[in-house]
Amino acid sequence: MQYQSQAVAKPYFIAAIGLFVGQILFGLILGLQYVMGDFLFPEIPFNVSRMVHTNLLIVWLLFGFMGATYYLVPEEAERELYSPKLALALFWIFLVAGALTIVGYLAVPYATLAEITGNELLPTMGREFLEQPTITKVGIVVVALGFLFNVGVTVLAGRKTVVNIVLLTGLTGLALLFLFSFYNPANLVLDKMFWWWVVHLWVEGVWELILASILAFVLIKVTGVDREVIEKWLYVIIAMALITGIIGTGHHYYWIGLPEYWQWLGSVFSALEPIPFFMMTVFAFNMINKRRRDHPNKAAVLWAMGTAVMAFLGAGVWGFLHTLSPVNYYTHGSQITAAHGHLAFYGAYVLIVLTMISYAMPHLRFRQPAASARAQLMEMWSFWLMTIAMISITLFLTAAGILQVWMQRMGEEPLPFMVVQEKIALFYWMREVSGLIFFVGLMLYVGSFFVKGEARESVGSAKPATA
Repeated sequence: MQYQSQAVAKPYFIAAIGLFVGQILFGLILGLQYVMGDFLFPEIPFNVSRMVHTNLLIVWLLFGFMGATYYLVPEEAERELYSPKLALALFWIFLVAGALTIVGYLAVPYATLAEITGNELLPTMGREFLEQPTITKVGIVVVALGFLFNVGVTVLAGRKTVVNIVLLTGLTGLALLFLFSFYNPANLVLDKMFWWWVVHLWVEGVWELILASILAFVLIKVTGVDREVIEKWLYVIIAMALITGIIGTGHHYYWIGLPEYWQWLGSVFSALEPIPFFMMTVFAFNMINKRRRDHPNKAAVLWAMGTAVMAFLGAGVWGFLHTLSPVNYYTHGSQITAAHGHLAFYGAYVLIVLTMISYAMPHLRFRQPAASARAQLMEMWSFWLMTIAMISITLFLTAAGILQVWMQRMGEEPLPFMVVQEKIALFYWMREVSGLIFFVGLMLYVGSFFVKGEARESVGSAKPATA
């Protein structure tokens, strides 16, 4: 059954895709600035393009999570959203605040932006990923509180399922942990420790709950497997994700001035962090194999399977490569870190948002379970182009990182940073070419929404699903 209030998800999805395009464009600019240091200088310095690239990533994923929630919760709760008008008002507040912040990054020097936005009243700016002006952070908190109120009332007044309870738990954690972005102590050790409480406990903690619940929802819909089976898997996955993720925060504490025991705790629990991602991969393929429904939205099924596999590779395998403290001693902050970051974000969070958009948009646009065959073909081409390009980016950055560690941080006569950067520039060029292929794949994805063709009507259900 489709609920009228689910329509508020559509502008969130459109904004997410638009901001995703912007993020990749600035990623291409960054890639060129690695090998052509004066590219677009002084109009867009490297620090500004990097700030815009990472901030757009976070903002568009948040738009995607919010859109997915507004679509998912009414179906799970079996009632209309508490206030669609509030959802639309918060959308415009968030979009305008985000756009003005990006314009501020590009239009004036960062120090000037801090001055004109009143940062001296409550200093919060200047930290990676949390560069937003204090006034923008306040706006984010307002949007988050309004969002949680709207969703929370809907869930509490309707049917309670494991999917929407886990999702609501993850979203609440996301909002609460962001409050640590307002704490900016003068002590650098404390600063970095609490900074990781936002960054790590987001992406390796509560965001994993959001990922797992959205994936479970889509798999229930496209496979027809009994809800009870999927919910049991969901419980085990999120338990492992929280146990390993929370204590695994210690792998960021190795070299910032915290006690030595974090080297043991961080190493042991971080080594266990691939387990929930491996379980997610087994879960997804197991549900697909047991499916009782031949769903016509083949593209959504592909995105869902891709999410599980790529999340395991990016967050699990590439995370494990440099998570043990004796290894991290040499690799920390190298291009190996960048390789892990790119593949992990793409596999775990980019793909789950695109999975939800792929599943939900045909319902929102056509009131049908799937787009036309031509549109789906373009989507699947998009998936493979973006995924192969991201794997290439990861491999090139990994190779660059290994050489960087060997030449710059090991041996009796390590080379200076810039000398090493010159020697590994070839990998940066190959990364840039891969980035262009990724952009082509993204444009195919955008183009799939404009392909004309008759929407698919039948859900092809051989056996009714337990919903």
